[in-house]
Amino acid sequence: MPHDSAPIPSRRDFLKGVGCLTVGFVLFGANPLLAAPGNPELPGSLQDNPRINAWLEVLADGRVRVLTGKIEIGQGIRTAVAQIAAEELDMPLERVEVVLAETGRTPDERYTAGSASIEQSAMSVRYAAAAARQKLLILAAAQFKTTPGRLTLRDGAVHASTGRQLSFAQLLGGQQLTDEVRLPIQLKPKANYRYVGQSIPRPDIEQMVRAEPYYVQDLRFPGMVHARILRPPSYEGRLASFDTKALQKAVPGVLQVVIDGSFVAVLAEREYDAKLAQDYGRLHARWSGGRKLPADQPLAEHLRSLPAVDKRTTDKGNVDSLATDATLRASYFKPYLMHGSIGPSCAVALFDKNELHVWTHSQGVYPLRDSLAKLLKINPDNVHVKGVPGSGCYGHNGADDVAADAALLARAVPGRHVRVQWSRDDEHAWEPYGSAMLFDMAARLDPKTGRITHWQHELWSDTHSTRPAGSPEKLLAAQYRATPLLPKPEDDFSGGIYRNSEPYYDFPAVRVDTHYVQGPLRVSALRSLGAYGNIFALECFMEELAVKSGQDPYEFRLRHLTDERAKAVIRKVRDMVRSEKLAARQGLGVAFARYKNKAAYCAVVAKVSVAPEEDGATIRVLKIWSAIDAGEVINPDGLRNQTEGGLIQAASWTLNEEVLFNTQQVTTRQWEQYPIFRFDEVPLVEVAVLNRTTEPPLGAGEAAQGPTAAALANAVFHACGKRVRQLPIRPEKLL
Repeated sequence: MPHDSAPIPSRRDFLKGVGCLTVGFVLFGANPLLAAPGNPELPGSLQDNPRINAWLEVLADGRVRVLTGKIEIGQGIRTAVAQIAAEELDMPLERVEVVLAETGRTPDERYTAGSASIEQSAMSVRYAAAAARQKLLILAAAQFKTTPGRLTLRDGAVHASTGRQLSFAQLLGGQQLTDEVRLPIQLKPKANYRYVGQSIPRPDIEQMVRAEPYYVQDLRFPGMVHARILRPPSYEGRLASFDTKALQKAVPGVLQVVIDGSFVAVLAEREYDAKLAQDYGRLHARWSGGRKLPADQPLAEHLRSLPAVDKRTTDKGNVDSLATDATLRASYFKPYLMHGSIGPSCAVALFDKNELHVWTHSQGVYPLRDSLAKLLKINPDNVHVKGVPGSGCYGHNGADDVAADAALLARAVPGRHVRVQWSRDDEHAWEPYGSAMLFDMAARLDPKTGRITHWQHELWSDTHSTRPAGSPEKLLAAQYRATPLLPKPEDDFSGGIYRNSEPYYDFPAVRVDTHYVQGPLRVSALRSLGAYGNIFALECFMEELAVKSGQDPYEFRLRHLTDERAKAVIRKVRDMVRSEKLAARQGLGVAFARYKNKAAYCAVVAKVSVAPEEDGATIRVLKIWSAIDAGEVINPDGLRNQTEGGLIQAASWTLNEEVLFNTQQVTTRQWEQYPIFRFDEVPLVEVAVLNRTTEPPLGAGEAAQGPTAAALANAVFHACGKRVRQLPIRPEKLL
């Protein structure tokens, strides 16, 4: 990490890189087509941007640059997209460079979310590059007076069998490809793949290990000012008084104090002075008001008691008979969870010559640009937002909020970069959390066949996304200014609430009732959204039904599935643990899900040990196995790493994590109160990848979360005979 005395990269150096072929792609739209020329439509991103020059720019030095509106959040998109572009253009991988999201430079891809990096965006790169290849061969054939089939692409040039060659730049003569991308497009035969399907290492990992400048937290600029924010002790608290003269006397290094209503910030030349000023302000600033939190009632009961917007999200057959003849009923609960980013949120902003420049780890640079433009009442064309990876993400954390902090403060010191770094206390207390959820389950088993005939799933949950998306009132700073912008209750019944609530199994009668409530804490998107809680409840309930009917848990699931790919991952993970031996008070638990019921298939088995009650009933996760089918695999090591990370993170959620609060404020403000897995708690993990090269790639980054939670709960039951239905599964719940 650079220090103030270290060489400081200029903005030009940090954003450098011109003179190459440019490929852009857009995230949202129709589903991508299969990797075959005969499909009826193009990927949605190409439908939105149909011309080749929206994706490809040929420059003089023969390199290839991929411009993506997506941000790197650990999913390895930079490497995977480079593999795809290099493959279709027959370029050396080392001559392909990927540039991340930046307004005015890359396409507007909205948000990097929903495990869509490969499934949607990378496939757009594949077709854009293939269309460019096709056009370049046609242009070269005209000059060589031959047919495109007699030519080849290699190393940034088109080669003829005679030995003649023309570079891409020579072929275009300084012009660009302006044709529309149209079907049919001849994709490169999979048998000839050189890069796709290979475990190409991620170069950025070495940068992280060597602590080289990589994250937004590492950014330094000449003359940069450091800033910290003072927050009220509770939601909706308002500033009553703050003696700024006393602050500047106590901390002489303070450059400026900015007070706009209850938005309070301190700026200093040195980061240490900004931190000292923040500490002083926490002791001496006085606040009034604040919203009371419902700490006097169990959260599960509170969710059930709240006014709700009701929606029947699945209705198949008739389950009314469950009111009187259910074989089993159970309720499950998931608490609020933090993103728990290792590096607290950070942003840098510069206001210069009526233009705002922001460096951010936001997952959506264009939506953030629009939100900041409205917040500051300036033209969006005068706002430039550059995406830079952050140290930890996992959904909508404080990245957008800290960018708004920096943007507001940059106007106070025009011409100077302002770096706002949240503290751990800021991050833990003010980030938008993953929503708490409550589930009631009921089912009926046919007494003769042992099969499930009726299934009912009822859930209560807050929204799972409050991303700004052009709405400045959703930014934290906007809510505390002198003229506050206050968020309205979400009127969008988000599908993230009931994600994976509908069973992927084949049941004759299924009903899912969803109740959308306004919970007490600030919430937004956390990795997998509602799928984590819904799959936890669904797969625990499946296990309980299997146990009640005396059936093998693997066979019980298999006999309710018709999708052979779903069956394959369950059989694979069963084979992976077939020879596993269990000691006393050890247990294995299995769970399965297909993420969003249309993305990657994932089966998980967890092995745990539970100490006797006299020893505290402590739980130890010994190993977790997973089998995942994400269709065609671009980078097997990348997919494996994503799954391994998902297994470990979900295990920490399931056994350790819970946001706690009293009537005044969130109380889990440090790692001591909000314990994530430490290194000595991390289990062994083993992931088997089922590579289906003839199938389209599927989103996989969030596939492991729900199955891991249920597998652990099921393993704990088999180890000690106690069923825990309320997360986290802490030892005291086994006593």
